[in-house]
Amino acid sequence: MGESQKRHWTYRSPGGDAGVMTTTPQPAPEVPAPPTMRDVLAAARRIDGLVVRTPALTHPELDRAVAAAGAAGASLVVKHENLQHTGAFKVRGALNLLLGFDDEARRRGIVAYSTGNHAQALAFAARRTGTACTIVMPEHPNPLKERAVRDLGADVVLHGATFDDARERAGEVAAATGARLVGAANEPVLVAGVATATLELLEQAPDLEVLVVPVGGGSGAAAACLVAGALAPGLRVVAVQAAASPAAHDSWRAGELRTAANATRAEGLAVGCGFALTQAVLRERLADFLLVDDDAIADAQRHYLTGARTVAEGAGAAALAAVLTHPAAFAGRRVGVVCSGGNAGEAELRRALAG
Repeated sequence: MGESQKRHWTYRSPGGDAGVMTTTPQPAPEVPAPPTMRDVLAAARRIDGLVVRTPALTHPELDRAVAAAGAAGASLVVKHENLQHTGAFKVRGALNLLLGFDDEARRRGIVAYSTGNHAQALAFAARRTGTACTIVMPEHPNPLKERAVRDLGADVVLHGATFDDARERAGEVAAATGARLVGAANEPVLVAGVATATLELLEQAPDLEVLVVPVGGGSGAAAACLVAGALAPGLRVVAVQAAASPAAHDSWRAGELRTAANATRAEGLAVGCGFALTQAVLRERLADFLLVDDDAIADAQRHYLTGARTVAEGAGAAALAAVLTHPAAFAGRRVGVVCSGGNAGEAELRRALAG
């Protein structure tokens, strides 16, 4: 990533009507330069054989469900990143990052903050590369994800009530130990690795007209925008976030980084601020940004369980929830839906089935 890590963008507003915002602006930071398509292709070579080439599948029951919701004629293709190592797409970026470390960087190690999937991805990659790894999670995390991180050999620190509390503590740990702080969004090398999922999907389903991607910090959606812009400029990339944690959505609408309430049940979407790198990419290429409520996400989880026989965590079901909630935007189209993760806890699945 040499040169692309040294360049920087200036954060500028895209203009337009931001609507009524209930969020708080953040200072405009210097924005790391996004990865290029060359970086994405290099990542694909680097992680080849170390990640799962996840299937892109059609499910007639899901097509019937979205048609009943009002998206008549829509044909869905689900990119099953819930079948990836660690149960989520993020391992692609984590491996791409840590495989580039030298021996000294691996000895110093990494510190990360996460509600689960970013943590599991980094712990997996750290074990694969022999890198010391400490993960800071909010207190009372998803027990499935916490156990998985510990089982992968990472040290786990529980701190605070939210993702943002954990982020602050992770920064303190990194400053005290000299370890590399690895965020989930402002990391060009992570985004390049994550982008390999979209690269695969366009090889598997080159006729897509719309691609719907869930957003917490935004690495998946930014990655999709980068690849679509280079290889499929006619493809509309649509982001979706939980209405109870709308910081990325509100940042994109406002054209500036925002903080917002962070109350969603969907752990992978529970982020309270926008991130400079991913927002810069989304402003350049994203076609639309939708919100869905937590009940709609749970309903989409149920559809995955009963109609596709697959497990999606809340964040993983958000893209399908967007099609079910905003059907007019997808009627009559070939729609890629990213099922980004499958690390759902028992209580979460019970709630979805009971809905």
